[in-house]
Amino acid sequence: MMMPDGISDEGMDGMTRRTVLTAGAAAAATLTTPSAAAEPAARPAAAPARMPVRLKVNGREQGLSLDPRTTLLDALREHLHLTGTKKGCDHGQCGACTVMVEGRRINSCLTLAVMHDGESVTTIEGIGTPGDLHPMQKAFIAHDGYQCGYCTPGQICSAVAMLKEIEQGVPSHVTADLMEVEFSDAEIRERMSGNICRCAAYPNIVAAIRDVAGRRA
Repeated sequence: MMMPDGISDEGMDGMTRRTVLTAGAAAAATLTTPSAAAEPAARPAAAPARMPVRLKVNGREQGLSLDPRTTLLDALREHLHLTGTKKGCDHGQCGACTVMVEGRRINSCLTLAVMHDGESVTTIEGIGTPGDLHPMQKAFIAHDGYQCGYCTPGQICSAVAMLKEIEQGVPSHVTADLMEVEFSDAEIRERMSGNICRCAAYPNIVAAIRDVAGRRA
């Protein structure tokens, strides 16, 4: 067979065109592929730095050694095994992780545990126990303020804290008179709006909060 340039497929030395192309491809691969010896050895992953954190959780002193990136929510659930506080959205949008720090309610998924070193934290386990329920827990039961129950710990922690806010005169977005905060369904709904109930037990939650506050509709 004749090639376009007049050279036969088999040269004078017996080499064929195919063997020449194969040898050239092998040489190119050798030049472009880095050798295993040239690759740097993989370094073992360094253990994350840890920091000592002391929290007073539900009245008990707790000493922890934590990765500084650990959220308060994960410290409570994964390290102290207080699983009453729920992880819902993990973005601060559902309120399932609500706890009280120094008496103020916060979303524990949005804050780091190291930021609260030395502070007092109250979770649903510290609000009441099965044998000694908090009035808000009793009211949620009496008024069916829950269905699936997943959001209920955060709802109760938030409800207890919001009643204290009203007592202290802390205004909300719907407060008409900033000098005198009045108790109303509008105040309850506004202050509890950060706690989502996907089962839609909202009317019963409002009734439970009214009951505890001593003001019935």
